[in-house]
Amino acid sequence: MSSPGSGKTTLLERTIRDMGGGPGVSVVEGDQETAFDAERIRATGCRAVQVNTGAGCHLDAAMLAGALRELDPAPGSVVFVENVGNLVCPALFDLGESRRVVIMSVTEGTDKPLKYPHMFRTADAVVLNKVDLLPYVDFPDELFRDHLHRVNPAVPVIPVSATRGDGVAAWHAWLRHQSGAHHPPHHR
Repeated sequence: MSSPGSGKTTLLERTIRDMGGGPGVSVVEGDQETAFDAERIRATGCRAVQVNTGAGCHLDAAMLAGALRELDPAPGSVVFVENVGNLVCPALFDLGESRRVVIMSVTEGTDKPLKYPHMFRTADAVVLNKVDLLPYVDFPDELFRDHLHRVNPAVPVIPVSATRGDGVAAWHAWLRHQSGAHHPPHHR
């Protein structure tokens, strides 16, 4: 989950390519309109289903259930759900996901965890994307982490540049750790 333009789809493309794609990985893409993101994901060789919400600002459980029926993922496979870009609505709806990741870019400013606390409070990890732009933007990392840990004291922060590849090894390690053990669905 994230705001529009934070790099959700770019990070997913890189992750799928790095993981080798194949039948063990699939994606549900949520957007209000277009199939652009699903087409980008399919270009990696991964199966993807696009769910358009129209005027809706988030996916809901019924939408996800329909997409999962269409995908028919193999037992033990990984399904990524890219929700509609929004820091409010997606946090309010439980989709039965086992882990929630919020992607935030350094271009968004350090105050987002305080402005949108429910989104960050429900996160199991925060991927801080576009760290390659840190020399060019005003983003004091320690202030961001202070704001984040006020609303979610234990959440890990994984700094990455999805375009350059900085930090993606730590992201992959977090994913392997999460998929290596059975976890109950995320509850708030």
